[in-house]
Amino acid sequence: MTSTSAEFSALAPYGWDDSWAEAFAPFEADGLLPGRVVRVDRGQCDVVTADGTVRADTEFVVPRDPMKVVCTGDWVALDPGGDPRYVRAYLPRRTAFVRSTSSKRSEGQILAANVDHAVVAVSLAVELDLGRVERFLALAWESGAQPVVVLTKADLVPDPLTLAHLVQDVETSAPGVPVLTVSALHGDGLDVLVALVGSGTSVLLGQSGAGKSTLANALVGADVMDVQAARDVDGKGRHTTTTRNLLALPSGGVLIDTPGLRGVGLFDAGTGVGQVFTEIEELAERCRFQDCAHESEPGCAVRSAVDNGELPQRRLESYRKLLRENQWIVAKTDARVRAELRREWRRKGAEGKAAMEAKRGRWA
Repeated sequence: MTSTSAEFSALAPYGWDDSWAEAFAPFEADGLLPGRVVRVDRGQCDVVTADGTVRADTEFVVPRDPMKVVCTGDWVALDPGGDPRYVRAYLPRRTAFVRSTSSKRSEGQILAANVDHAVVAVSLAVELDLGRVERFLALAWESGAQPVVVLTKADLVPDPLTLAHLVQDVETSAPGVPVLTVSALHGDGLDVLVALVGSGTSVLLGQSGAGKSTLANALVGADVMDVQAARDVDGKGRHTTTTRNLLALPSGGVLIDTPGLRGVGLFDAGTGVGQVFTEIEELAERCRFQDCAHESEPGCAVRSAVDNGELPQRRLESYRKLLRENQWIVAKTDARVRAELRREWRRKGAEGKAAMEAKRGRWA
């Protein structure tokens, strides 16, 4: 351990530990200072250090690659002084929450770094979109963080039986993931969530209007985030949070609040998709053919599970959709995957043509 005791005492509430100190040792030898990024905007960032929060420029850290820019949650090596101050490098990330960018190019955009828990906030003020929940969870699993789904605004569902059914629907779509119900307005269910995020770093994710800012305020114990009412017509909200902010929690741990995400594109998240749909992947191992597409092949264990009611058709359709999307993103940069997709399209085209010709033969 090379960092001073002052640095440990000041930075420990933000997640500094012996492993980070060891990773920082080469930068310390160069006279740089450690800090954690708590906010990023327009090429600059706020960094919490042993001497307090400072403003720094990030131009020295490859700004043209969306995956290599400094982001909220990064531990960085900072100039010891000067005006302006600069971030010289960031430490290797333990985890990274990444989505695809909205551009036509196949690029990833990193939303938060070094996250232990991914808290997916889902509002009960509107109809549940289980497909969107599965999409968030795929990205969360792929990041390396442990997901948790928080059903917010539970006070709007006063009937316990109805609430229990909603929780069960989400649990079916989120195998291996805790599902909590919370009313930040009344404090119901917060104790369980506080205990869960009381260590490590948590990132708060969800659409605008999901109640993330209200939840963040409840966890911090102060009105640190602005809150706006969601529209009555569809439950959607405006972007109350416009930047990603890292906040220290009084009960321990830190929270990264993010802007509402309208677009949640997958980015090389095949492993994450598999973890969201573990029951389908397990069923697929019992299919007669190793490359079974779970459509009309004989001996398909997945289709059999759908037919006998063991597996909801909606789950299978969502699984296919996310797999196709992820394959398409990967294929943009991987020639081998592109070639495999083309072969698969040609095979399916030939099978469709043969089936049509067989039907015509029967009609003749």
